[in-house]
Amino acid sequence: MYTSHEDIGYDFEDDPKDKKTLKPHPNIDSGWAWMVVLSSFFVHILIMGSQMALGVLNVEWLEEFHQSRGLTAWVSSLSMGITLIVGFGSGMAYLPAVVMVGRYFQKRRALAQGLSTTGTGFGTFLMTVLLKYLCAEYGWRNAMFIQGAVSLNLCVCGALMRPLSPGKDPNDPGGKDPRVVLAHSPGSRSSGPLGGAGESGPGNEETGGDAPAGASPEKAGHRQTTCAFGVLKTASRLTVRVRKGFRDWYSGYFGAASLFTNRMFVAFIFWALFAYSSFVIPFIHLPEIVNLYNLSEQNDVFPLTSIIAIVHIFAKVILGVVADLPCISVWNVFLMANFTLVLSIFILPLMHTYAGLAVICALIGFSSGYFSLMPVVTEDLVGIEHLANAYGIIICANGISALLGPPFAGWIYDITEKYDFSFYICGLLYMVGILFLLVQPCIQMIEQSRKKYMDGAHV
Repeated sequence: MYTSHEDIGYDFEDDPKDKKTLKPHPNIDSGWAWMVVLSSFFVHILIMGSQMALGVLNVEWLEEFHQSRGLTAWVSSLSMGITLIVGFGSGMAYLPAVVMVGRYFQKRRALAQGLSTTGTGFGTFLMTVLLKYLCAEYGWRNAMFIQGAVSLNLCVCGALMRPLSPGKDPNDPGGKDPRVVLAHSPGSRSSGPLGGAGESGPGNEETGGDAPAGASPEKAGHRQTTCAFGVLKTASRLTVRVRKGFRDWYSGYFGAASLFTNRMFVAFIFWALFAYSSFVIPFIHLPEIVNLYNLSEQNDVFPLTSIIAIVHIFAKVILGVVADLPCISVWNVFLMANFTLVLSIFILPLMHTYAGLAVICALIGFSSGYFSLMPVVTEDLVGIEHLANAYGIIICANGISALLGPPFAGWIYDITEKYDFSFYICGLLYMVGILFLLVQPCIQMIEQSRKKYMDGAHV
């Protein structure tokens, strides 16, 4: 699997003798990389935090419109699902915020992703408090206007993100601007007609301004030759840029199609289709579950969704640090967190006191910290060059799960008048998703056992 030097953040040396030698990019794991983490952190606050706090608005919509829980839950699920599928607003900001962190880090990828995605926890806590206050003071309609105004800060986050500076290949149109190089080159003024593009200036009588009176025809011809060469050079650069853009588009399009030949990646997609709904259901329906259990006074002091959010913050950092340890497999950490989360989903309906629900919510918050490992696991499966396409497919599958999960849980409540069966069924679906993750390891174990048996038979 080939990885270009632009993808992994390495530059070629200037010396032609060392063209094949790669040197680490100065911003990999340091420098501007941490500004990208900070930007991604605020993107998660503004986007995912707002999505996870929609349970507050869900209660307001139930009280005002008096519709079934299944129908009302569509509002929240559409917001979450479309953000992860095709959302033109949040979706276009969220995916680059995740992928960009992976491009700036190699040794500490899991930690960097963990730090950036803790914004989801901070955002859930902050947005829950903010929306409750705004709904109480101004009503849910004005609260949404104010929330939209706060989301304009995504423009600032986008301004902080920039791609790694590309290689120094002179044929690469994305490299250093030739005009800058010529303007600061010691030999730029003595480079002859071929370097005339860098000799223009207010005080240069050969290339700048109008020809003085009495100028010789030779000088006029020289200026025309230089101007024509500059036009040809610009056209050549534009042609190379267009060809490179077409190659990138072609490789990206067919690269995404080739991902489906990876069996483990396909299994990962099926996991994503089943998993995310079990995570978002508590955020949407917990505020109403609290009302049904007459725990509103305790929940107002410290909301259960805020407990999930706060523990979620620390869990992402902790799991990121653990996954970066050389003796620990990221895949094993990912699987263990999934098992813990599905167990929490099964136990939650059995709790009817605030203390019991708080413990389970803390467990949900900690185990759901594995979301910070998703980009790392995806990159390990497909490589850095396909990370953007692959992770886009994964969050699209998550979006479908988030789109259907909350309305399904509400629909089951409308039939049974209990949320218990909603959590049980979603937990079972989550288990189906986990089984897909276990397919490939089982196949590998069988193949290794068969290989050992055959080797022993030959001996």
